[in-house]
Amino acid sequence: MVQDITETFLKAEENLFLIDISISEKNDIAITIDGDNGVAVDDCIQLSRDIEGKLDREEEDFSLRVTSAGIDAPLIFPRQFKKNIGRKLKVKTAVENFKADLEKVTDEAITIRWKKREQKPVGKGKHTVNKEAVLTYKEIEEAKVLITF
Repeated sequence: MVQDITETFLKAEENLFLIDISISEKNDIAITIDGDNGVAVDDCIQLSRDIEGKLDREEEDFSLRVTSAGIDAPLIFPRQFKKNIGRKLKVKTAVENFKADLEKVTDEAITIRWKKREQKPVGKGKHTVNKEAVLTYKEIEEAKVLITF
């Protein structure tokens, strides 16, 4: 029922989307949402009130927590990657780790770019080269936005 209430609410708020819902054995309900333009505290409050208004505490007691995906939360869905185009990511795969700029996002993969110091092909010393990788979502073990000040 909580899933249905949440999905109905989010359909009306087109810029918001669901990241996760968990319900413990003790009826602790935790809902995490994200938004194309971020999530305001009011968005969390409205969803919380909507759920509380449709569940009966007399029937079954519960605790409810509605939060936004934090800035340090891993990116999971293509929609999350899309809203972060142009930002620097830390991406972990089974083969390699990257700190790169997110350039492009499709429903199947992301394109990242970064600069790397490499040995010159001829002569001594190193030079900076531009690198690019296209990673499918299945290849990505974890991706987070790098926070810089």
